[in-house]
Amino acid sequence: MDMTIPHALLKATQKFATYDDGRSIDFFCSEQLSATYDREQHAVWLRMAPQPRPSFNPELLRDLGTYCRLLAETKGTVHCHGAAQPVEYAVLASATPHVFNLGGDLALFMRLIESGDRAGLTRYGKACVDVLYSNYCGHGLPILTISLVQGECLGGGFEAALSSDIIVAERSSRFGFPEILFNLFPGMGAYSFLERRVGRKLTEELISGGKIHSADDMLRAGIVDVVVDDGEGVSAVDAHIRGNRRSRNGLAGIARARRRVRGVEFEELMDVVEIWVDAALNLSTRDLKLMQRLVTRQNDLDVAHGMH
Repeated sequence: MDMTIPHALLKATQKFATYDDGRSIDFFCSEQLSATYDREQHAVWLRMAPQPRPSFNPELLRDLGTYCRLLAETKGTVHCHGAAQPVEYAVLASATPHVFNLGGDLALFMRLIESGDRAGLTRYGKACVDVLYSNYCGHGLPILTISLVQGECLGGGFEAALSSDIIVAERSSRFGFPEILFNLFPGMGAYSFLERRVGRKLTEELISGGKIHSADDMLRAGIVDVVVDDGEGVSAVDAHIRGNRRSRNGLAGIARARRRVRGVEFEELMDVVEIWVDAALNLSTRDLKLMQRLVTRQNDLDVAHGMH
């Protein structure tokens, strides 16, 4: 057994006793991550709840990595009450109200940049790429992946959403890459995933513009697949799964064919991480001050949403 897996996660995977209403069962959890298997959908719903900010901190990335390994190692099978259940869909969502994910751990970036820690930045980038590439590849299984976006989806959060086969968004959701505002760029898959979806011109406009876009904007651009009214996201994912039940095998085959024909390779993502590290270590004091302002804005956003 892999002893690098946190004890709490090991315990959660060994005993399916958290919750069971006959249809859904919680089988995996940590302080920042929870997963539920829906027997009718044959889907795993993964919900992120990172603290203190809704961003990809190292602990969340560690837990996401554990989830990816478990899904791959069980070959997409969940054992519930002695019976094997197949995983046909993996849904990525957020448990934080009004926020899908705000992206990279900027406070950590600042510390690593100020200390010139190239290895630390590279290690963080690889942890991101490991998780996103696993989701992009359907965890090496004949499954379809779905991102359900409900709220702010920025920077690395947008990259995470883009790694899925299908993106469903609620109408008030907002998308964007703010990195250019502090003279950097999103380096964990944005260019690769976007370029395959919409081509070079729009990809570079989105990454270099620093603007925030609505869900409807992203639908018109061909980036988001489905937009529904606020509060209808979960039902929309359920309807998509039910509506495609008879053709699911064919759709999973199409997804695998797409990855083969227009696929993103792991090595490509890691090469871009190295370019990102070079750029990060070249930031000026002024750039870092702008990054700090964004951290403050993220904190304020988190507090505001916590008051709802």
